[in-house]
Amino acid sequence: MSVDITDHLVVNALGVLDNPNVAETGTLVQTSGSLTIDARTLADAHASGVTAINVTLGYTMGDFDPYPHTLREIETWGSIIATHHEHLMRIDTAADIAEAKRTGKIGIIYGFQNAAAVEDRPERVATFARQGVRIIQLTYNQANQIGDGSMAPGNRGLTPLGREVVEALNEQRVMVDLSHSGERTCLEAARLSRQPVSINHTGCRALVDLPRNKTDEELRLVASQGGFVGIYFMPFLNASGHARARDVVDHIVHAVNVCGEDHVGIGTDGTITPVDDLDAYRARLAEHVALRRQAGASAAGERSDTFPFVVDLRGVDQFRELARLLKERGYSSTRIEKILGRNFCAYAEAVWGG
Repeated sequence: MSVDITDHLVVNALGVLDNPNVAETGTLVQTSGSLTIDARTLADAHASGVTAINVTLGYTMGDFDPYPHTLREIETWGSIIATHHEHLMRIDTAADIAEAKRTGKIGIIYGFQNAAAVEDRPERVATFARQGVRIIQLTYNQANQIGDGSMAPGNRGLTPLGREVVEALNEQRVMVDLSHSGERTCLEAARLSRQPVSINHTGCRALVDLPRNKTDEELRLVASQGGFVGIYFMPFLNASGHARARDVVDHIVHAVNVCGEDHVGIGTDGTITPVDDLDAYRARLAEHVALRRQAGASAAGERSDTFPFVVDLRGVDQFRELARLLKERGYSSTRIEKILGRNFCAYAEAVWGG
């Protein structure tokens, strides 16, 4: 029996608004030629109960000039929201998340998964903030000019420029997201920041020792300063690479034990609309993994035989199913509501304001 989440604020601290079955459905709107936002995408998002999603835009990896590419994607997302204004709204403040819930719209939070577009100009943080960017992740898996990502072998921490960027993010009240960062980068940025920081999509390294998961020291430090930790629905939650819903629950439980129930949420790192034909998807997955490896952007644990999602926790019921499993684990309705979205909203209010 599913759990009713109708009245809950459900915030996906890192997700994807996309129909991955584009070849079957056709494309109405695309961003950068890779995302499909069509009638099914929107209907599935509404049906899931999600209130707001931090969507990735701008440069993450690849042969793009980071700054102009990022500006183009910000403009594209503005057009998407304008086109689908009856379904979507941009989130700028914590109060906007409540407004999205009240009006039945899906809140879109502009976020980066790589601060490479800042280049050597921390003042660009203000430019991005003025255009609606509310979350900036410092690094992707590899190193950049700001610090080392989780797969960078040096684990060198923040660069001097990186320290300036964190200060600029604080000045503009933009979330400092430490997902994908190396351990030293994460710890140093959390200690430097004058505002709470987040790890919007991660797992717990105490359960599965992979670089994309965070140590208890990282989790505890972020939480102790009023920050937020989102658990993802990714293969890194199980050492075999074949993560299941019970693994997501295990990592949430561990994070709550380390961080406390006021600092843990979800950042699925996936779509709501599921892949319909998993066999056909398997055939494409090997090519996708190979391209990421060639670009130097893949993480340990990414393999051609592991789906980048949790097979039994996807589709329009994913948040209700997670709530049901947490209830089975003995979590109260209040704690479940916090994990589904209230904790992110409290963190957003602390950084962005109401």
